[in-house]
Amino acid sequence: MARKTVNRKELRAEAEAAEAAEKEAPKKKKKAAPRKSTKKAAVEIRMRLYWGVFNQSLKRVALYDFSQEKEAKEKAKELSKKSPHFVQKVKEAIDQ
Repeated sequence: MARKTVNRKELRAEAEAAEAAEKEAPKKKKKAAPRKSTKKAAVEIRMRLYWGVFNQSLKRVALYDFSQEKEAKEKAKELSKKSPHFVQKVKEAIDQ
């Protein structure tokens, strides 16, 4: 079987021609367009602070304005005759 002879000079000339053609027409990469965010606007929820009177099982028995701490403590003391009650701060959302 006869082998096909290949001239290295010819192969080198073809490679150089391909490199030259590539340099003349460089490929430009497109930059990716920035993505648009689809976040929803944050909804501002207003909160108000109250005093809550709670029993042993953490059920709220009464609710007082924050300025009425004294009344809340009196109510807790009054209800504590049967079982212990306590006063704690409570935050609730305000309907606008």
